Amino acid sequence: MDITKRFDRIIAIYFQLQARPIVKAQDLAHRFDVSLRTIYRDMRALEQAGIPIYGEAGTGYSLTEGYKLPPASFTQEEILSLAASEKLMQKFVDPELFRHFNTAINKIRSYLRHSDKTSMIPLEENILMNQVSSLFNDCVPDALSILFESISKKRIIEIEYLAMLQDESNHRQIEPVGIFHEGNFWYFIAYCHLRQDYRQFRIDRIQKIKRTEHPYKNSHKPLNHYLQQKEKLPTTKVLIEVDKEFARYLQWERTYHGFVCERIKDETVEMTFEARNVGSEFARWYLMFADHAKIIEPPALKERVRQLIAAIQL
Repeated sequence: MDITKRFDRIIAIYFQLQARPIVKAQDLAHRFDVSLRTIYRDMRALEQAGIPIYGEAGTGYSLTEGYKLPPASFTQEEILSLAASEKLMQKFVDPELFRHFNTAINKIRSYLRHSDKTSMIPLEENILMNQVSSLFNDCVPDALSILFESISKKRIIEIEYLAMLQDESNHRQIEPVGIFHEGNFWYFIAYCHLRQDYRQFRIDRIQKIKRTEHPYKNSHKPLNHYLQQKEKLPTTKVLIEVDKEFARYLQWERTYHGFVCERIKDETVEMTFEARNVGSEFARWYLMFADHAKIIEPPALKERVRQLIAAIQL
């Protein structure tokens, strides 16, 4: 086992050397959770295998220029997009999936010219993506990765799922069809054996997840088919007027609540929605900016907002 771990680490170090112009021993020791002495031994093993490594005290290690396969034909824009995509993936996918993505990116980098690798560094150092803690449940940090694997191999997975407004999770066997990101969450559509029908799930509500070797029992259509069915759910037309100066603050969330169009007036912006859940989600969202907006229709929404306000305890 130790020999296998060392071999995997040495190969990973080699890809790090291929992917970056300079690699520091201290950074490698931190990345692989080993001592500096271990990294020095691994470097000597690479040198003995014929890998031309150049090392300088206080600087780090690098491969001799030109020791690589011919560089792939990437444009400058494509090269810079690799750095940006790595930051985006780190924010929006689970840790397990990002680990695989990071390994893949390093393999791609290994084919780049030294100058191209160097041009990526300023971008990498100056892009900051704050983590979105609600995307994944800490109990199942590899949920997204397992779902991708399930879809690829067409294998049933088992989950413990905590639905909205429920105090306890229930056990389900599911056949995932597809995954999508909407608003601030990851969702997936799956055939649920418990309900004998297709259901939509939110990834952060998964409490446990387990792979199985059981193949799918059903044939499924592409994800878009089920999303179109979802769009056909009953909606209610909502018309509101928002103060012009405040309207821009709603742009990030209004699509989630069924935004259709807007009409700019003198001092207000009239917005039209086709909302699915007027009495709960839309009414509560409206309260966030109610002092800057007015409900035109429907009357039922006005009444629901009044009820929510009356129930507020100050």
